[in-house]
Amino acid sequence: MKELFIDIETYSDIDLSKCGVYRYVQSINFEILLFAYSIDKGPVHVVNVKEKEPIPEEVLKALTDNSVKKYAYNAVFERVCLSKHLGYPVGMYLSPDGWFCDMIHAATLGLPLSLENVGIVLGLEKQKLAIGKSLIKYFCVPCNPTKTNGMRTRNLPHHDREKWNEFIEYNKRDVETEIEIHNRLSKFPVLDQEWDNYHLNERINDLGIMIDMDFVNHAIKCDEENQENNIEKAKLITGVDNPNSPKQLKEWLLEQGMIGVDSLSKADVTRLLKDATGNVEEILRLRQDIAKSSVKKYIAMQNVVGKDSRARGLIQFYGANRTGRFSGRLIQVQNLPQNHLEPLEEARELIRNEDLDAILGKFGAVSTVLSELIRTAFIPKLGSRFIVSDFSAIEARVLAWLAGEEWRLELFKKGGDIYCESASKMFGVPVEKNGVNKELRQKGKIAELALGYNGGPNALKSFGAIAMGIEESELQPMVNKWRAANPSIVKLWKTLEKVAKYVITKKTTYETYGLVFSYERGILFIKLPSGRRLAYCKPRLGINAFGSECITYEGIGMGKKWERIETYSGKICENVVQAIARDVLVESMMRLHKNGYKITMHIHDEVVLEVQENVSSVDEVCRIMSITPSWAKDLPLNADGYECKFYKKE
Repeated sequence: MKELFIDIETYSDIDLSKCGVYRYVQSINFEILLFAYSIDKGPVHVVNVKEKEPIPEEVLKALTDNSVKKYAYNAVFERVCLSKHLGYPVGMYLSPDGWFCDMIHAATLGLPLSLENVGIVLGLEKQKLAIGKSLIKYFCVPCNPTKTNGMRTRNLPHHDREKWNEFIEYNKRDVETEIEIHNRLSKFPVLDQEWDNYHLNERINDLGIMIDMDFVNHAIKCDEENQENNIEKAKLITGVDNPNSPKQLKEWLLEQGMIGVDSLSKADVTRLLKDATGNVEEILRLRQDIAKSSVKKYIAMQNVVGKDSRARGLIQFYGANRTGRFSGRLIQVQNLPQNHLEPLEEARELIRNEDLDAILGKFGAVSTVLSELIRTAFIPKLGSRFIVSDFSAIEARVLAWLAGEEWRLELFKKGGDIYCESASKMFGVPVEKNGVNKELRQKGKIAELALGYNGGPNALKSFGAIAMGIEESELQPMVNKWRAANPSIVKLWKTLEKVAKYVITKKTTYETYGLVFSYERGILFIKLPSGRRLAYCKPRLGINAFGSECITYEGIGMGKKWERIETYSGKICENVVQAIARDVLVESMMRLHKNGYKITMHIHDEVVLEVQENVSSVDEVCRIMSITPSWAKDLPLNADGYECKFYKKE
């Protein structure tokens, strides 16, 4: 046996979508119902595990034999579930080595992530059976007790033998579909090093991160009390039955003379507060506080945390399939609120004591405090501390390196401030962070954030230029000055788009800036310096809304649907830069792993390590992070870091 293709059907009374597979399998009621497999792409067999049919011994041995390649669609589900089936304790799982995921393989080609949708896009002969959703609902989750079903809370095979037989066929078809997908995808193999990166990320998810559940539970109670207090205050001021109702609140605001209030969205409330006074101001501030979703992540922590107080499965490998960057799952650690409270320790203690009066007096709005303390719910295990290290301006460094913008490269090598220097280049005067012309640094910062990928005045607006006091009339001159200061970056944008159009039109291969553009089997590939490739399916030239020629391709759009998407010079550049920055990160993580460090979480360009007390140091971790990959000669990297007894952002 060289290859084993697997699909399983399972039962648990824990909500998989809310809690994730690691928590899902910890239910005492978890069990595998059906186990479908194919050895070396031979006939598919279905083992009726629920009705005591044994899984063949050679298959069981293959599960722990890393020389046998195990394939599954979303392989982490099969691997973790089978770990529980084989008797592994909480926190112990089948080694990810030897496991390969066809969902990840699909993601590397920009394809949908679901088995059903990728089968549709590929036009497979054997599609996933549509009846599956109803069968899963019937057998895999609890049911509501009724007089009709005899007040049972679960459906078993004998309750509907016909449906059970259909379920067996459905399980079989999933493996057949997976094999067909695998065969199609094999024309574009994934690099071995990328599978190594996948296996490392699985180890990180297997380890998970500890949650301070005592703190989390108190935080949720504080929010509940705060919400009750806010509602009562709003009732007293307005006299309305439900001040949380936008309709009722808008009617009250109209009575107070506020005409034309069409919406009470976050942005609209902030706008209305500028001119509000008295009771109206108080109500709008209460509205802000009530509407804040400060505890959603705390509730997610409650859902996800395992019996050993660790949350697992938070990082999705290739979650952003255009660039290969990671995305968050369940708790969504990729978009955690920043923390600015000082001291954090005192704020945490007040939450533990549920002392709302002290919180309001010392730190202000309870919802704001709860939001800023979310990070601190992540803690290291006893006897360890976190070492956090992140790259400094990684995208800006990669962009400068790729474009060959020499003044930027020299600045990064010397450890200079890119915002000050950018402002200096734009306005022709010296700019120092806390010195001469310091007020211009903010304009430099906005320009850097908004304009690096061919952004214009609207990009400046989206990054808050107007809110920061920059006049509308200044926007286009800022764009012009930034581009004049960065001619090599502007040239990079134009060249990448020009080459992409040429390769699509001629269906050929072309190399520029160390990137190899190629057209293969209806896909535009961009080979990165690391060897990894970005993929754009079915690319072609079209006309955009402005009447200009543009590149389009098929992919997952903003609405999470498969559709034709427009792209342009800046977006292509952004994809490439973000992808290279991602490759730098994974190489650093692999280096840390090989040096014995336990990565418990990583967020964008940052890693969080759980390190035993009195072992290693921040300097050593940052030194390892800052080693330039062999394929990125002269890329000036720098990493900063700190230690902490709970996760925070410094």
